Amino acid sequence: MAASLWLRGAASGLRYWSRGQRPAAAGLAAVCSRSMASKTPVGFIGLGNMGNPMAKNLMKHGYPLVIYDVFPDACKEFQEAGEQVVSSPADVADKADRIITMLPTSMNAIEAYSGANGILKKVKKGSLLIDSSTIDPSVSKELAKEVEKMGAVFMDAPVSGGVGAARSGNLTFMVGGVEDEFAAAQELLGCMGSNVVYCGAVGTGQAAKICNNMLLAISMIGTAEAMNLGIRLGLDPKLLAKILNMSSGRCWSSDTYNPVPGVMDGVPSANNYQGGFGTTLMAKDLGLAQDSATSTKSPILLGSQAHQIYRMMCAKGYSKKDFSSVFQFLREEETF
Repeated sequence: MAASLWLRGAASGLRYWSRGQRPAAAGLAAVCSRSMASKTPVGFIGLGNMGNPMAKNLMKHGYPLVIYDVFPDACKEFQEAGEQVVSSPADVADKADRIITMLPTSMNAIEAYSGANGILKKVKKGSLLIDSSTIDPSVSKELAKEVEKMGAVFMDAPVSGGVGAARSGNLTFMVGGVEDEFAAAQELLGCMGSNVVYCGAVGTGQAAKICNNMLLAISMIGTAEAMNLGIRLGLDPKLLAKILNMSSGRCWSSDTYNPVPGVMDGVPSANNYQGGFGTTLMAKDLGLAQDSATSTKSPILLGSQAHQIYRMMCAKGYSKKDFSSVFQFLREEETF
């Protein structure tokens, strides 16, 4: 599929929505006050580190699911909980007129929508298709055109917050698409996130996400460098983190997702950098930022450097580790 459209800046006047306290829920079968029978099935494609907890939160809010993942094992616990598992994205579209996709790359998204057994093979007119993958904005625009030809609606809604926020239902969704359809998308996305932001036309959600992840990569490298330097100067890492987090250097990478083992519990650095957001995916997102910077003639000096660092990490055995493993990489790399 062609990806020729140039990235447009996000529309001004962002519309912001935040929901209040949700009802308590326990287990996959928990539902909110409205009965499950009152809700039509929602399709969900892509049950990886992020998609799995997102789908579970839809279940907790009473939505029956029609699910598909290229890896059948990813569907087992949903099937055991009584959800419907099908054999292709096309079959999802045949059984649901609202579908959420959460996929790793642009090519995965293209295959899921336009492939031989893709959503567009059986999509119903009037269907709402929401892609929460992080992909090239121009690909989102091209997919939207193909979906529109079938009489359906496509919106891009990438997420921020990581696996922890996906589990707790506190993701931030950045939504691009026809504004009149935002309320319909918001109904579903609000079950999985505490913030749902309308950004403008299709592709602007991706634009916002790419900018966010570029900044995240830069701040994580900066945090790792500062922590590494402080430790080598004799500072206790927990003390240094405490000082940073009460000072002007404070950021999400230091106070919520610290990359140094032993500083925080419940983060990938406390678990040998397993889980979380993979280095390969960060390198992919930085590549999208690089492509967008080239097409818009925007200088991203630190973004480009971050891209090279994460590409180097992938080549040196860090591809399956969380992106915060950049701390370990810096500790081991004498070339720096």
